[in-house]
Amino acid sequence: MKSIKIPSVLKKMDEIFETNGFEAYLVGGAVRDELMGKPASDWDVTTNAKPEDVMRIFHKVIPTGIAHGTVTVHLLGKEIEVTTYRCDIGYSDGRHPDSVSFDATLEDDLSRRDFTMNAIAASLKDGSIVDPFRGRDDIKAKVIRTVGCAKERFLEDGLRPVRALRFSAQLGFSIDKETFSAISDFDVQKKISGISMERFRDEFSKLLSSDEPSIGLHFMEDTGILKMFIPELAECRGIMQADARSFHEFDVLDHCIYACDGAPKGNLVVRTAMLFHDIGKKKAKTVEKTEYPKGSGQFVDIIHFHRHELYSSEAVVPILTRLKFPNAFIDRVSHLILNHMTFFNDKWSDAAVRRFIVRIKPECVDDIFEVWKADIFGKHRVGIVPGSQTAENMILLRERIKAIEESQSALSLKDMKVNGKDLMSIGIPAGKKIGQILQELFQCVLDDPEMNDREKLLEVAKRINGK
Repeated sequence: MKSIKIPSVLKKMDEIFETNGFEAYLVGGAVRDELMGKPASDWDVTTNAKPEDVMRIFHKVIPTGIAHGTVTVHLLGKEIEVTTYRCDIGYSDGRHPDSVSFDATLEDDLSRRDFTMNAIAASLKDGSIVDPFRGRDDIKAKVIRTVGCAKERFLEDGLRPVRALRFSAQLGFSIDKETFSAISDFDVQKKISGISMERFRDEFSKLLSSDEPSIGLHFMEDTGILKMFIPELAECRGIMQADARSFHEFDVLDHCIYACDGAPKGNLVVRTAMLFHDIGKKKAKTVEKTEYPKGSGQFVDIIHFHRHELYSSEAVVPILTRLKFPNAFIDRVSHLILNHMTFFNDKWSDAAVRRFIVRIKPECVDDIFEVWKADIFGKHRVGIVPGSQTAENMILLRERIKAIEESQSALSLKDMKVNGKDLMSIGIPAGKKIGQILQELFQCVLDDPEMNDREKLLEVAKRINGK
C-alpha cells in the first residue's frame, strides 16, 4: 500500500499548514491501524512548523507539552495532537529526553520512535507513505521490531519493553528475536523497574483489554516483568491443580491467565478479577488420600483449595492498590473474586435467589455470570457447552432473577416500606439497635416479599424490640 485515506479534517489542517509554508504528516498508531485496515479516530501529526508557529496559524491551540514540541489543535470539533519534528538528546530519567532539538527532518523524527510499525508517516495532502524503517514489511509479517538497536531504544524509556508485550497481545504480533532478547538485558531490566506504577498500570490495563491477554501475559512471565511488578501472580506458577477428577488441566497461573482470556474484552473489571481470582490457592492448597471413585477401593491424592476465594479476594486488594487502581475498581474486583465460587442449582427457593442477588449486589449480577463463564473457560480453554447442565442452570437462574426484578421485590434496605424514622416513631430509640432491627426486617422481607408492608413490618419491629 503506497498511500492511505486521509480524513477531511486532516486535509483541512494540511491546507492551513501549506498556506503558511509548512508541511505535515500523520504518524504513529493511526497510520499503523489504517495500514492494517482498522479505523483510526485518534490522530498524531508531525510538522516542520515550530510550536509557536502552530499556535499562531490555528485559532484554538492548547500547549499540552510545549517543552517537547507538542500542542493540541482544536479543529472542526476534533482534538489533534501536533508535534514539531525533533531529535531527542539523552534519556537520563528513563522517560523524557534531557533536551530536544527542533532542527530535524521527518526522517530524524521517525528515527526516535519505538517500533518500526509506529515509525511510518503519511502525508496529510495525499496520504502517500514515508517508511524509512520498513515498518510496512513488519506489519505485513506481524512482527514487532524496534527502530535501530533494541537495547538503546529500551534504555531511552523503560516503558517501551512493556509496550512491546502489550502490542503483542493487542495486535497478535510476534516479537523480533533481537527485540525480545533485549528485554531481558540486565541494564534494560533495571530501567524497566524504574517506571512509575501509574505508567505500568496503564499498559497493563491495555494488555488485559486486548483480544488475547494470554499472549502478553506469558511474555511478561518469560521476560521477568511479571515477577517484577506482580510477584504474587508469578508465584502461582507450578501450583498444580490436576487430580483424578479432571476438573483442571493447568496449574494455577495458566488457569488464571486463560480465564482472563475467557472474560469479555470490554469488561476490565471482570478481566482483572479473573486474572487474580485464584491467587489465594497457594495458601489454601491441601492434598489428601481419598477413595475415588467412591466405592472403588482405590485411594488417590485429591487436591483441595478450601476458602481460596476468601484468600484471593483479600490478596488482590494490596496488589491493585500498589498498581494505583481506583478504590471503587479494587472493591468491585475483590467482591467478584470473593463470590466466584457460588454454585446455583434448580432446587434453590425464591428466597435463596433473592438472597443471592443481595449478596452479589444487583449491579454485579451480570458480572458474576461472566466470571462463571470465564472460570469454566480457564479450566480447559473451552467455553460452556450449550445444552449442558451448567448452561441450563445459568439460563434458569437468569430467568428467575428477571422474574424477581420484575416483581419489584425489596432487594435493599431502601426498598423496604419502613425506615429508621418509622422505627423511632413507635418508641425505638435512635442508635445501633435501629440498624439491627432494620436488618432483621430485611431478612424477613427476603423470606416473604408480602411482608414488605408498613404496618406488618412495624408490628414485627415491636416484637423484636420487646425481646
